[in-house]
Amino acid sequence: MMLDDVQRRVRRFCQPVVLLCAALPLAFAHVATAAETKPASVVLTIATPLPPPEWALLERELLRAASAGCDVYFERYFDDRGYLECVERWGGDDGPDDAIECLADWPLLYALGGSPSVLAHYKQGWEGHLRQYTHARTTEVELGREGMYYKEFPTSFDWVHNGEGATALVNSALAEPDDPAFQRRIRRFAGFYLGEEPGAANYDPQHKIIRSLFNGSRGPLLRKATALDWAGDRIEVEGRFSLQHGERSYTEMLAHFQDYNDIVGDHPQNLCATSLAATAFMLAHEPKYRDWVVEYVDAWRERMQSNGGIIPTNIGLDGSIGGECGGRWYGGVYGWGFTVVTPQTGALANRNTHHLGLVGFGNATLLTGSSRFADAWRAQIDAVNSHARQENGVTQYPHMYGADGWYDFTAAKYAHGVPEIAYWTMDAADAARLPSGGWNAFLAGKAPDYPVTALRADLAAVRARLASIREDQTTPDTRLADDPLGFSPAVVSSLVNLTLGGLYPGHVASLLHARVRYFDPQSRRPGLPDGVAALVESLSADSMSLTLVNVDTIEPRTMVVQAGAYGEHLFSSVTAAGTDTPVDSARFTVHLQPGCGSRLDIKMRRYAHAPTVSLPW
Repeated sequence: MMLDDVQRRVRRFCQPVVLLCAALPLAFAHVATAAETKPASVVLTIATPLPPPEWALLERELLRAASAGCDVYFERYFDDRGYLECVERWGGDDGPDDAIECLADWPLLYALGGSPSVLAHYKQGWEGHLRQYTHARTTEVELGREGMYYKEFPTSFDWVHNGEGATALVNSALAEPDDPAFQRRIRRFAGFYLGEEPGAANYDPQHKIIRSLFNGSRGPLLRKATALDWAGDRIEVEGRFSLQHGERSYTEMLAHFQDYNDIVGDHPQNLCATSLAATAFMLAHEPKYRDWVVEYVDAWRERMQSNGGIIPTNIGLDGSIGGECGGRWYGGVYGWGFTVVTPQTGALANRNTHHLGLVGFGNATLLTGSSRFADAWRAQIDAVNSHARQENGVTQYPHMYGADGWYDFTAAKYAHGVPEIAYWTMDAADAARLPSGGWNAFLAGKAPDYPVTALRADLAAVRARLASIREDQTTPDTRLADDPLGFSPAVVSSLVNLTLGGLYPGHVASLLHARVRYFDPQSRRPGLPDGVAALVESLSADSMSLTLVNVDTIEPRTMVVQAGAYGEHLFSSVTAAGTDTPVDSARFTVHLQPGCGSRLDIKMRRYAHAPTVSLPW
């Protein structure tokens, strides 16, 4: 439908009506807070005609196109059992985590308003991959000889990869949190780190460490890792597979991981495991899950303070900084000093994943609302950048640290955590560190065309990925699990930014940090109702502006607006069409008449509630 046609229909079917407010009771799930608030009882009726802006039509088209693309993708790459049609392997090149990472953003797409078929496909693929990789076994790698999964979870591997595999799981809390199987699993998986599952002694409560870089349902690996542990069993490569890391032979696969040995002791990337317990807490607010997350993240925060503000990348089994690496705080696989040779080129590669610890710091912020976690990471940014030097008149900043001190100097400042800290604090000084363009410029009122540009780019990405599916010549016996990863049509990053005012969580098992979320009470599902588009136009520490529009010129729509991805915030009041309405709740309801819309200026208090995944009915 052309834009002019839509506008004509809006004028025909919408009659101007003033914004109405009514006190109608809503059934909201109980949210534990320090100061208990009453359930929301505010309903806004928006009856002011609004010709649908281009961004609104593009949002609806992106939700439609991405959902339809997921149907095509699933039909091409998954069988009727939900198995990914590929050669099943263990390892850092390719493994179980990549199989389900193919569907990582699908629950999030559904939770934004994607088609129910997206959720149905995801659930089929999730259940299928659990069976597929429980039955899949290695021959040479001891960690997978009895099954790559045990108790439906990786037996023992690192959280670069565990996190990729767990992304779909934590996203599914946004899509179908009341599913009994999901609830059982998230509690069991969290139990692997709370000492509740026999045979999985991953966490040492005395020293507050996860005891190895390799951890999971069979516990930590407490020896040096080998290239075989990482690369998986011997496999034919040349003429059959095109490896994503670029290796041309199994020999090069082993060479890729030949220095990945020092895994004993804790590493910041293990903080990604806190997403399991944080999600389990949000089911019923059992304190043990929140307490463990806060205890573990606080332990890391204190280590940073003891290490000049910088997070160490090895903690010994005795709790000492660098204890398994000769006292070197920067040591270990994926550490500050982890620079290795790329076998197929001979080039040096810096592989420092300390920044994955941000996931845990974000989880602790979400659960407590405390600024101490952002403060600690901000101090690290300042500490690293304080070692800048001048080269040919240009300031250069370090990103790695080894036996000879700081290295990997570039003109770009060390900036891991800058977007997250600015988002958590909403402090002007933190915002000043952000890149000046894109979404940040739009929120600052400096790039009004950004929503249209971003949504058009994402629609182009969906089209390109569908073209790649059509052109893909791989067959199930020449395909590895990560081969289809880049073809997934679930393109959601701009939708997260623009509709939720949130940070796209990526594929690191991060929980969603967002200012608002939506539910369709008529269909009893999360996401924008059919025909509704939303645009978060500004954010501040205690306010936001949000435009809602019903592009459907025939049917009215009803939606619930929630403060935060998990109801962690509180709406104080909402102003629309000159009328200010007190809310004092984490949710309010909006009735949108056909072809109508309005800008809402919202006052709010952030981190006022314990987060929950409960649905508003």
